[in-house]
Amino acid sequence: MPRLPFLRKLSYLGLASAFLRVGHLRRLLFLNGIKAFEAAARTGSFAAAGVELNVSAAAVSRMVHLLEQRLGLALFERKANKLVLTQAGRAYQSGLTPIFDALASLTAQVTAPSSMRVLTIGVGHTFAMRWLIPRLSEFRSEEPDIEVRFTTGGAWVPFGEDWSCGIKLGTGDWPGLVAEPLFAGDLTPVCVPRLASGLKRPADLRGPSLIRVAHSPEDWPLWLKAASLVRINARGPEFQFYGQALQAAADGLGIAMGIRPYIDDDLAAGRLVAPFDLSVPKGMRWYLLYRSFQTEQRDFAAFRRWIMRTASEPAARPVRRIGRAAARN
Repeated sequence: MPRLPFLRKLSYLGLASAFLRVGHLRRLLFLNGIKAFEAAARTGSFAAAGVELNVSAAAVSRMVHLLEQRLGLALFERKANKLVLTQAGRAYQSGLTPIFDALASLTAQVTAPSSMRVLTIGVGHTFAMRWLIPRLSEFRSEEPDIEVRFTTGGAWVPFGEDWSCGIKLGTGDWPGLVAEPLFAGDLTPVCVPRLASGLKRPADLRGPSLIRVAHSPEDWPLWLKAASLVRINARGPEFQFYGQALQAAADGLGIAMGIRPYIDDDLAAGRLVAPFDLSVPKGMRWYLLYRSFQTEQRDFAAFRRWIMRTASEPAARPVRRIGRAAARN
């Protein structure tokens, strides 16, 4: 039987294909056990997996045990009231869950009415809420027969096998995928007008009022360095995501580091303002990602034309975009 490190190098669907193609592996294929293991690994217990699969916890445990016997390795460490995945179990579950998700999506597409056209977009929650969903009615008015479905995306989520396309922030390096730039990820502070009235120049900023984003700790230092404010450190409230930080800024909690295109609509509506004429490049861009063969599919082609056109429209409030080394105080 091939060793686990070899299997981990395969794509998720390639892994499934290998199971079906290779004769001796096909004889070992134990779908009930695989389903039981994946559910238990994902939910964290045999009991929760049993509820999902409509069988008893004991039945799930037996099926997982039989699977382990057939594979010749342990997938779980069984501890009191707790299941802990082994290294092999973690590798197996990380590949199985996307396979089952892809199968569910494929089944939904096959069983859907022939007139239904489905476009699945992998996109992060904040991008969807702050830019894509507010504009989606425009696309629906142009293509009313296409059903748009969102699935979990974001910078750290692998490109899904069932995705029509994805939208991600990065440097453009996604092997095997076409990456077309949508927006520059430029940074500029934003806050409510009441707070902006007291900010005449960048030196008026105070560290405790600067709202931070946990997964982008470099944003404030990058902007402050460009503004020649090396003695100011952001020490304000910290949130996990940009969307949370921008909502806190809209509620008057402090000054958040805004990033395009998340701030476009708030600036246009006046909920937030950019008090300084200084925008600094983050060093990354937003990209539309897709496999090259998708361009032959009319639904994706229609969405691609629409989003590329919409993304090229000017931002609500133009700001002076400068390099990292030059700024005025």
